[in-house]
Amino acid sequence: MSEGARPVVLIVEDEPDVAETYNLWLADDYGIRIAHSGDEGLEELDGDVDIVLLDRMMPGLSGDEVLERIRDRDMECRVAMVTAVEPDFDILEMGFDAYLCKPIQSDQLQETVTNLLERSEYDDLLQEYYSLVEKSATLEATKSSGELADNDEYVRLRDRIGALREDLSETLDGIESDEDFIATLRGLSDVEEQ
Repeated sequence: MSEGARPVVLIVEDEPDVAETYNLWLADDYGIRIAHSGDEGLEELDGDVDIVLLDRMMPGLSGDEVLERIRDRDMECRVAMVTAVEPDFDILEMGFDAYLCKPIQSDQLQETVTNLLERSEYDDLLQEYYSLVEKSATLEATKSSGELADNDEYVRLRDRIGALREDLSETLDGIESDEDFIATLRGLSDVEEQ
């Protein structure tokens, strides 16, 4: 994002009414681009885009495929999947930064975009940590503790989160939980902005 410019949000959503609703919720604070298909979304994507709000199920090129192409291009943007698809363990392999299940509310979408913009300023290790915590929280909201415990990929995810937290907490006074860690980082970024 160039200095002084408003952050740019690309909405990739095949339902025009939904895309326009997101536009209305965000247009006061962000530059908005709208694409109604995966192919159109990739055409609209360039280095000026900071956040992509990506529907997972679209005709033609799916949101999963668009996400994969975004990551293959090494784009610096953050991606939020905004979808009616209930998360399953397949999300562990996906490179999104946030996962929102429809229907969503205005404040939820605005908070997600704000958080993703803040995260864009963190280094790669912090971004990986946030992404993994998001995946973990998404699964924990929809899966039983038994299902989680029985899934080897989820167990490896939690182990990686623990290792990252340990590495990162050395510089942040040994914070114990994911929630405390994230709250501390948000507090630090608030101080830096003042």
